[in-house]
Amino acid sequence: MDPSELAFAGAAEQARLLAAGAVSAPELVELYLDRIGRIDPELRCYRIVLAESAREQARAAQARLDTGERLPLLGVPIAIKDDTDVAGELTTYGSSAHGAAATADAEVVRRLRAAGAVVLGKTAVPEMMIWPFTETLTYGATRNPWNTGYAPGGSSGGSGVAVAAGLAALALGSDGMGSIRVPATWCGLFGIKPQRDRVPVSPHDDSWCGLVHYGPLARTVEDAALFLDATTDGGFVDAARRAPGRLRIALSTKVPPLVTARVGAKQRAAVEQAGELLRELGHDVVHRDPDYPRSAVYGHALPRYFRGVYDDVSALPHPERLDRRTRAFARIGGLISQRRIDAIRATEPALTMRVQSVFDSVDVVITPGAATGPSRVGQYQRRGAVSTLAAVAARVPFQAMFNVTGQPAAVVPWGLDDAGIPTSIQLVGRPFDEATLLSLSAQIEGARPWSGRRPPVG
Repeated sequence: MDPSELAFAGAAEQARLLAAGAVSAPELVELYLDRIGRIDPELRCYRIVLAESAREQARAAQARLDTGERLPLLGVPIAIKDDTDVAGELTTYGSSAHGAAATADAEVVRRLRAAGAVVLGKTAVPEMMIWPFTETLTYGATRNPWNTGYAPGGSSGGSGVAVAAGLAALALGSDGMGSIRVPATWCGLFGIKPQRDRVPVSPHDDSWCGLVHYGPLARTVEDAALFLDATTDGGFVDAARRAPGRLRIALSTKVPPLVTARVGAKQRAAVEQAGELLRELGHDVVHRDPDYPRSAVYGHALPRYFRGVYDDVSALPHPERLDRRTRAFARIGGLISQRRIDAIRATEPALTMRVQSVFDSVDVVITPGAATGPSRVGQYQRRGAVSTLAAVAARVPFQAMFNVTGQPAAVVPWGLDDAGIPTSIQLVGRPFDEATLLSLSAQIEGARPWSGRRPPVG
């Protein structure tokens, strides 16, 4: 296989090639290390590349392959977001305020290694994972491979770029306010935020007051399902391969209350075009909005977000090294008492029931993946915490709601906007029903393939 095609083949196909002996694990790692060395100086998606340990892991994986051992990700090179512990390495959270190197892998990393994955490195994040753009004083700006003048999204921005630019087969992301789905949208990938706690977040349990989920950024639905099989009780690859049957699907472009956002023409068109395709595929499609409470974003998501950042900053040994905007954000979070957080979380079941009442009559809700395209690199450099938040919230209003409710949500690549940046649709499922989202997403992928698209960089 041509080296470029192999780099973009995705985790599932690479696992098959490795098992068949068509490529070796050391060859695959060297392919990625070469590409990273040539391409990443411009994109800056890796905070650190673990070249020597990746080579050692690849040699060990190949020895196991040579004996006939088979594991879901044996020999497949992946990237880990730099808010997640890798034994012996720093977890920087995009800052210089961090402590010592981690003494053990986070549970999700342990499970990925147990499935045979080879860790290439740790990917760039915005400081303390706050923003949907990936730029820091300490490590610089990560750029979108589709148009390097623009951000790739965040906070899993480095992970999104690594997969989109063919610098990793698969990447771990975390999602507290859309941080998997936003970079997946603007990098042209499939990303899924599974049900809360489906993938363990240990040792960072209950991060951001329960908003944070772990999940994959992937080239294909099968790749994402493979990640979920490796990190959970499994069954997701089988779900992705099943036909979804005839589903009831609601289209909605309604922005949740009190968020000021204007949905762009390309983003609205993606939802309408998806509805047309799904009707052709035999589904029942209607226009119907979830019943979003007025308090959902400002009364639930934002207080937990602010307080979560405050808690994270409070645990750092050198918070004085953070940039002023991050410190301001944390100070606001410190004004929200634990008593207030407890009261907010006590009302979560009622809010969730109200939002999920739409699923009494439909199986899946489809929204735009974002209201607009991403910001230009450096666009928010001179803004404060509150003004930055107001500006970025208008770009990505459709995500945070489903961190509050905890239910699964995925983004499927769609078209390109006028700047050449990918667009997407978001699929929201019933609680614990990732299987339907994967099955439906795979059907869309079959009818409208996206994995063969290549950004100009990479």
